[in-house]
Amino acid sequence: MDIVGTEMSVLGPVELRVDGRVLEVGHARQRCVLAVLLVEVNRVVTTEQLLDRVWADRLPHKARQVASNYVSRLRRALTSAGDVAVLRRGGGYVLETDPESVDLHRFHRLVEHARGREDPQALALLEEAAGLWRGEPFAGLDTPWLAAVRTSLERERVAARLDRVDVALRCGRHTEVLPELLALADQDVLDERVAAQLMLALHRAGRTVDALAHYRRLRARLIEQLGTEPGAALQNLHQRILDTDPALAPPPPPTIEGGTLERPVPRQLPAPPRCFTGRGSELARLDQALIACRPASTRSGTTVVVSAIGGAGGIGKTWLALAWAHQHLERFPDGQLFTDLRGFSLVDAPVTPDAALFGFLTALGVTANRVPADMDAAAALYRSLVAGKRMLVVLDNAATADQVIPLLPGSPTCAVLVTGRTGLASLIDRHGARHLRLDVLDRTEARALLAARLGADRVTAEPDAVDELAQLCGGYPLALSITARHAATRPSVPLAEIAAELRELGLEMLDHDTDPAASLPTVLSWSLRHLTDEQRTVFGLLGIAPGPDTTLPAVAALTGLPPAAARKALSALEEASMVERRPHGRYAMHDLIRDYAATTAHDLPDSAREAALLRVMDFYLHTAYLADRLLEPHRELLRPDPPMSGVHPHPLPDAAAALAWLQVEHATLLATQRAAVALGRHHVVWHLAWVLDAFHFRRGHLRDALASWRAAFDAAAHQSDPTVRIRAQRFLGSACSRLGRHEEALEHLGRALDSATHHRDDTEQAHTHRALMAAWALRGDDQQALDHSLRAFDLYHAVGNPVWDADALNAVGWFAARLGNFATARDHCHAALVLHRRHHNPAGEADTLDSLGFIAHRTGDHRAAVDHYHQALTLLRSLGNTYQVANTLDAMGHPHAALGHPDQARAAWREALALYREQDRADDAARIQQQLDNLAESTESNRPPDTGATA
Repeated sequence: MDIVGTEMSVLGPVELRVDGRVLEVGHARQRCVLAVLLVEVNRVVTTEQLLDRVWADRLPHKARQVASNYVSRLRRALTSAGDVAVLRRGGGYVLETDPESVDLHRFHRLVEHARGREDPQALALLEEAAGLWRGEPFAGLDTPWLAAVRTSLERERVAARLDRVDVALRCGRHTEVLPELLALADQDVLDERVAAQLMLALHRAGRTVDALAHYRRLRARLIEQLGTEPGAALQNLHQRILDTDPALAPPPPPTIEGGTLERPVPRQLPAPPRCFTGRGSELARLDQALIACRPASTRSGTTVVVSAIGGAGGIGKTWLALAWAHQHLERFPDGQLFTDLRGFSLVDAPVTPDAALFGFLTALGVTANRVPADMDAAAALYRSLVAGKRMLVVLDNAATADQVIPLLPGSPTCAVLVTGRTGLASLIDRHGARHLRLDVLDRTEARALLAARLGADRVTAEPDAVDELAQLCGGYPLALSITARHAATRPSVPLAEIAAELRELGLEMLDHDTDPAASLPTVLSWSLRHLTDEQRTVFGLLGIAPGPDTTLPAVAALTGLPPAAARKALSALEEASMVERRPHGRYAMHDLIRDYAATTAHDLPDSAREAALLRVMDFYLHTAYLADRLLEPHRELLRPDPPMSGVHPHPLPDAAAALAWLQVEHATLLATQRAAVALGRHHVVWHLAWVLDAFHFRRGHLRDALASWRAAFDAAAHQSDPTVRIRAQRFLGSACSRLGRHEEALEHLGRALDSATHHRDDTEQAHTHRALMAAWALRGDDQQALDHSLRAFDLYHAVGNPVWDADALNAVGWFAARLGNFATARDHCHAALVLHRRHHNPAGEADTLDSLGFIAHRTGDHRAAVDHYHQALTLLRSLGNTYQVANTLDAMGHPHAALGHPDQARAAWREALALYREQDRADDAARIQQQLDNLAESTESNRPPDTGATA
């Protein structure tokens, strides 16, 4: 049955659901507006209240108008919710709907109705109220008002939770609430009400010694920290337990017809993880899986809900399963079964299905001598005993689907949680298991875990060190836990020292000599147990391969395997959760898993490791070479040495494919150059800088270009060809120039020009004069730039390359225009345009059209300027040259503004601003932001006021 109607939630993330489907409300500020109206549902929120609660002391410009616009957008989002309306009333707004559709108000109603009811009814109401909470109220939103409301709601939640425990204890459900009380007592060690509940539950469960010990610990803490004895009520309970007061005994269990006691209700879940943090989206997905197959309103369904939580060792699968299970105990009143199947352990053998069935059956009340010896008969008895019951079965650490399938109930009233490192494919195929792959914690969740383990004071005292610890651990839960243990056991050592130790030692610090479960390398090694020698070799080589991720062709080159064998090895590693398959055929490892893989690579012969690196370097170099030829067909042909035998570059059909490949492999190509430096492969270092230069310029990767050419300049010193050294110094100078390092740029370019002149290399002299032209232009000296462009033109003309000729003509025209000689400028640029079009050079054509746009604008022909700029942009976008796109958009805004087209000017400048920021061009970004501000000031007074929507 589908969930029908509108549901609005604030007890967790602020959400709006219509007929079970989540509607997009908008960004965080928009959700704040909705949250305020939901808290005050059916009550008017004045505009002043709305502004204060959403923006506080950071009111936006034209605040009342902005608030009106936000409400108007909220109305549009609510159009499909026919039973909800946002109306304008009494100087403010009111959200009108049935309060029962808002979880906050439903929670208040359930808690209120529970008061004064009989215990079974009260318990049902309080359990339903507890089930409404999905996490921190207004999750992800932060304003002073919401923070205050959140604090108040959390107090109400705790009070209702403790009320529910009191009622559960009166109903004799002490065993059921005991794990929850243990967790609550850990969270607040001085809460006497929790202590009383825990002591009573422990006493009733036959653990009187533990109950008395808990009282002694609490009393000692109260005296030490507050200088006071426990309250009279707790002292009285303590004395009654000592006296074995029969009134403290649990109520008699219910009986079934005929007077026979009901079978025991198993409560096998281990205690919830004490420091569990984050995982909000994963918990929500588990909720959705349960609701999708068994809506809460009917408690019925058509299939057993099976959720398979997968991920690498130490990623937190068991913690997630236990945290979710304990949050939803009220959904499974007939019991919870748990077993560790030990699918990945070097110490214990995996648990067989018949052994797990024996444990389940005895927990369900079957005496040991009546458990069938035949596994199929035992499984059938197990399914019979749980049929129709609302039970949860947690199967932890499964290695294969064969371990799991005999343990699946047959009744749709049951739910199953499975954790394991492998994908359990047949469980998904045959039993409809919903796979949930677990990844690392994000930065906020990682900090929260450290704070939970180390205490808020210590974390607050060294926030930078905590950030570094979270970063070094990469959000990996086991790594964070091990690091927190190192810090917690050394409270006098600053966290900064522990971060420095982790930075230096890496995986070595995350190891443990005697406790395998406390060692990340050991835990990861368990995942390799089922792999073949070839698959383990591929895993090790992936650990030393350059770049953050990889593809099948690159892995084939790295390993020397045929593509089919490489694909099979990758699939096995993905199944073992050691490699993650990402979109577009890419494979990646977590940094810590990569570090561990690199340690396993040291078991391979040195020659095998080096051969693998040389093969993959050749793969990336020769594919990048093909890409550069497609992007810059008129560039000089500098072919690298042939690739190693068996290495085949990735085929690239056209320039668009070349640009896309360079974009996605950029980080890997830079890493490949660094690896080549380490191995002394000087020609690879030089050629990678060469083939990446055009891409770096087009995409505005100026800092990457500088680093690449610095490496190439050092590598060129090992080359015998003087032209290589001249080019490296020239390109290094140009890279410095583009980043504003003018003195360094002119020094490198001057030396390059001297060397080219000494070796009588006219082509290199021409190129260097052109580089000097650009350097002087960026320094603001247009006359010097013009002088170098004229020298470059003369040399290019002598060389006889028409495309270079056209580039030089355009350069002369551009700087003539900059100096006010527009007739000469126009003639040179028109001549350049003819040559570029004749020789099919779209990059040069775009540059020349940009120059003609500048000339037209400066001579007052603004419409022609806009037309030239539009043509240039079309070509530049087709080439993927975002660096020049930003420049041309910047220029195009001026003629638009001159023509009285502020919207067009604003659109051009906003896009340019985004590109400048993306390319880290801070000065350009600041200048264009000022242009936008000036434009806004000149047009704002002419804009009619926005009165907002009306009811």
